[in-house]
Amino acid sequence: MKLFVGLGNPGQKYARNRHNIGFMALDRIAQDHGFGPWKSKFQAQLSEGRLGGEKVLLLKPQAFMNRSGQSVGEAMRFYKLDSTDVTVFHDELDLAPGKVRVKAGGGHAGHNGLRSIHEHISPAYDRVRLGIGHPGRKEMVSPYVLSDFAKADAEWLEDVLRGVSDGASHLATDESGKFMNAVALRTAPPRSSKTPAKADTPAKQAPNPNPAPDERSPMQKLLDKFR
Repeated sequence: MKLFVGLGNPGQKYARNRHNIGFMALDRIAQDHGFGPWKSKFQAQLSEGRLGGEKVLLLKPQAFMNRSGQSVGEAMRFYKLDSTDVTVFHDELDLAPGKVRVKAGGGHAGHNGLRSIHEHISPAYDRVRLGIGHPGRKEMVSPYVLSDFAKADAEWLEDVLRGVSDGASHLATDESGKFMNAVALRTAPPRSSKTPAKADTPAKQAPNPNPAPDERSPMQKLLDKFR
């Protein structure tokens, strides 16, 4: 059994915030893979389903970002899971918008949701880092992550969410490489190998199979050779 955790803040006010991309990822997985209805449990919203033959629990903590670890710890202990059975989906300032990376363990890099999870279950869990970009200055981080995605972000955001959903079954079976391939097919699809002919290149004309007869006199043919 795997526990997928999406990070965000509860309530409609925050629903489209950059900080809530973890919630968005779990919502898309639940929708695309036929998970059960969301239920209130462990101070969170919980949905159950299967991915790649593996039973998976989707958890969206409802105690606000900086207390997310309480819900994760409760769910993990109730189902007798190890921290290594947990994968957390979260926004990542240090990745460009649309970039996705998988990471096992490590620090929290100042992310309040990850900091709380560290405190409750240890740092030994997997993360799916969903890039949202950095506003440029430290003092701008809080208003930036608590602002909604811009309209210009809609296309890449949709590609990321679809890619994460496409590859979710690989995460459930610990195949992070295949997960990343699935994401890449949405966010950076391979270019076609077919190269169109240049517009300014003249097309070669096929020889005329029925040329007109040469009606010049022998003297004209001879003179034409010296022109």
